Amino acid sequence: MAQASINGTDITYTDSGGNGPVLIFSHGLLMDHTMFDAQVAALAGRCRVITWDERAHGGTRAPGPFSYWDSAADLWALLDHLGVERAVLAGMSQGGFLSLRAALTHPERVDALVLMGTQAGVEEPDKQASYDLLHEIWNTQGPEPVQEVVASIILGEGDWTSWYAKWADWASSYEGEFTHAFRCLSDRDDITHRLGEITARALVIHGSADAAIPMERAEALAAGLAGQVDMVRVDGGTHAVNLTHPEPVNAAIAAFLGLD
Repeated sequence: MAQASINGTDITYTDSGGNGPVLIFSHGLLMDHTMFDAQVAALAGRCRVITWDERAHGGTRAPGPFSYWDSAADLWALLDHLGVERAVLAGMSQGGFLSLRAALTHPERVDALVLMGTQAGVEEPDKQASYDLLHEIWNTQGPEPVQEVVASIILGEGDWTSWYAKWADWASSYEGEFTHAFRCLSDRDDITHRLGEITARALVIHGSADAAIPMERAEALAAGLAGQVDMVRVDGGTHAVNLTHPEPVNAAIAAFLGLD
């Protein structure tokens, strides 16, 4: 992992290098850059693929509270650090939240958007209340009592032991920083009314079994964007659809970017 000092924090990232379009992947809450390993393996030979750890995740610390507008600024600063002027912004869940905001702040630098398991709005009240409880338990008792519930929301069924280990490590090493990430998620602004300002072409990918964001939210996102939009529904796909169903996601991205 490489590291860049950006906007008051040290951001860790990977860069495949190479020619072709630049594609930067931004991960979801409680994930890190490794959730895109299958995309890097499939696409790096045909384009330059960048992944990074956002604040309070993986190898990147959060020195204080932040918003997704701050994360969008981190993305552009990282691309500046790497000498990249324009890129395809690909994001899963909160990675989509920050990618949409990045498209609003610097539309001239966006070649296209790939939006996976994400939306433009805020959480439904009943869902937010459940997340508040998960956050409280995580902070007072650690992730173990709620790790299976969290995994069921993000990843669905499966053996997620490796992620449980990461969550335990982050909780012990980055004490208090999860609250910064959680508050960023919970307190985010609704940008639905601004989708018409985003004219870049977009690919919206959503799993039919997404337990965090219903399909109609993804459909509303696709309908609100002003540019050309392709939408791919992945049968059985979870919230982290790119991680649990990489083959159809990789095929959709390759076709969208003309990499076939």
